[in-house]
Amino acid sequence: MSVLPPVRRDRIIPELPSCFTKEAALHTKDIFNPKVKRACHDDRTGTVGLKISKIIVVGDLSVGKTCLINRFCKDVFDKNYKATIGVDFEMERFEVLGVPFSLQLWDTAGQERFKCIASTYYRGAQAIIIVFDLTDIASLSHVKQWLKDALKENDPTSVLLFLVGTKKDVSPPAQYCLIEKDAIKVAKEIKAEYWAVSSLTGENVNEFFFRVASLTFEANVLAELEKTGPRRIGDVVRLNNNDKSPYRHGKKSKPTCCQ
Repeated sequence: MSVLPPVRRDRIIPELPSCFTKEAALHTKDIFNPKVKRACHDDRTGTVGLKISKIIVVGDLSVGKTCLINRFCKDVFDKNYKATIGVDFEMERFEVLGVPFSLQLWDTAGQERFKCIASTYYRGAQAIIIVFDLTDIASLSHVKQWLKDALKENDPTSVLLFLVGTKKDVSPPAQYCLIEKDAIKVAKEIKAEYWAVSSLTGENVNEFFFRVASLTFEANVLAELEKTGPRRIGDVVRLNNNDKSPYRHGKKSKPTCCQ
């Protein structure tokens, strides 16, 4: 039986990371759901620690999807990268509230001719990250189409959405302020959490992915608790004296629907 290496110390998340802006955040709270914290403390997270959550990253060609992932996973920035053909992925392991948790980051092609190939990998995502270029307003206008394509393969009610503006370091302050207002508006419309990052300098990159991991983890634990319900395996079901069960008298009553 193989043993996984320990989680890197800089991938340990003891508290819920803050959002980038409360104007467009999935949750404005700054703590994990009490049910989640209690379940982690009592070791009742079910199979969450064994799961690999799938995160897909979509957006136009050259908006910086691959650079964003590489900055977080490899701590490198290569301005001469080659465009992604089809899909690629990276795996990152975390420890959230003491529970092991993994993210599989799927980097999808932004070129139109590879769209059909990439879209076959959209299914089963726990979160969708839509990336646009803060220096290119046209890439923001394409966000809703990317979301529409991704949701064809996923249940809109069960995925977390993130809208990420890249190249914050090269966006002139005046232009950045204008496009950020539009981006926050779009984020609110599609119910996504907005972030602005720089893969070149690393600004907000780690904070963003920690936020993705934390919110995805929280959603997984809550889903696990809902699935198991308040009753746990081994619980004893007791019938009180007023229960009129047909089995207590050795005689079955006829179902009323057939009378």
